[in-house]
Amino acid sequence: MPADTPTDQLPTTMAAMLLTGHGDIDKLVYQDDVAVPKPGPSEVLVRVTATAKNNTDRKAREGLYPTKDKGDVTSFAMGGSPTLTFPRIQGADVVGHVVAVGDGVASVRIGERGLLDFNLYPDERHDLNLVPDYYGHGADGGFAEYIAVPSDQFHAVSNPGLHDAELAAMGMCSYQTAYHMMTSARVSAGERVLVTGASGGVGTALIQLCRIVGAIPYALSQPDKAEALLALGAEAVLDRSDMADFTEQVKAVTGGAPIDAVMDLVGGEMTDRFIDTMIFDMRKRSSYPRLSIAGASGGNLSEIMWTRIYLYQVQIFGVSHGTRAEAEQLVEWIRSGQLKPVLHAAFKLSALHDAERYFVNRGSNYLGKIVIVPDAQWAKHGAPFALKDAPQESAQ
Repeated sequence: MPADTPTDQLPTTMAAMLLTGHGDIDKLVYQDDVAVPKPGPSEVLVRVTATAKNNTDRKAREGLYPTKDKGDVTSFAMGGSPTLTFPRIQGADVVGHVVAVGDGVASVRIGERGLLDFNLYPDERHDLNLVPDYYGHGADGGFAEYIAVPSDQFHAVSNPGLHDAELAAMGMCSYQTAYHMMTSARVSAGERVLVTGASGGVGTALIQLCRIVGAIPYALSQPDKAEALLALGAEAVLDRSDMADFTEQVKAVTGGAPIDAVMDLVGGEMTDRFIDTMIFDMRKRSSYPRLSIAGASGGNLSEIMWTRIYLYQVQIFGVSHGTRAEAEQLVEWIRSGQLKPVLHAAFKLSALHDAERYFVNRGSNYLGKIVIVPDAQWAKHGAPFALKDAPQESAQ
């Protein structure tokens, strides 16, 4: 459909993947008769061409966001009550083209390609986001052919050398989380930063962002990913499959200097070892040890002696999402070419079940992001990035 199609010529129904409840991938149901949303005041209607998949999609589907009872099956409820209702269209990192505008939005925006700032902000504050929620959770997201979003959160990125799928791979869910981890911990030029979970979307974003601000990233990952991570900007890659004498391994690559700040996406029993890398010789430090945590892929519970925290003055920052100001800075870095996409592969929207299975069982060659492309856009925006020999079967 041409970008300048009049509103009255837009379809009334679309294909979308509906999350129908908490559970396994059978709760994701593909339908081709979902109503196309209409842009409200100050909104734009976007024809979706690519949406990056994030780990939060799986965790929200499975209800893995407990905050009190570790056995709870629940979702984000930072505002006091859950906002995930069913059916819900998931998908936060949306790229597409504006095809219609709501009241108060200039029609000149029709045809514009852009990237969505995925946050559902609780207010207009620019530098604070205390009630994190996002498209694909508290409102319908991009695993569909169309989405209506606030015009000021759909940021134009023309960059002709950047494919839509590649732009989606730099979506805000990963990059803004990574940047907020760094800003919370006040990472600055010259500091040594340990990046755990370095091969995923947030990890690869952290490596690039460290280099942009002048910090020195040390990546924790599998050895077979070392070459790619070094090319991305890692100073050294530490072997996550061999954590014996981990602090000694860190000393070997830093010249005996402690890590200044840890960006932790792993959690579990590993967090205590990460703290070790910052406190083994406090006299060599020039700032307080800082731990930013924005994930728990290695386990949701960690046992840490509080005496280690307060005697060594370790500062801990819990990070979820980020701010409008951080999103705008990231868009500027994308537009200027300072941030590069790390796109692993694309899957058809109708094959989201296959993408979910692949994501959970991903092998040692996995690096970066998976992107989901509507079937109608597949030939142009998805096929060039498809996995070789990957199934692209319908989930209908």
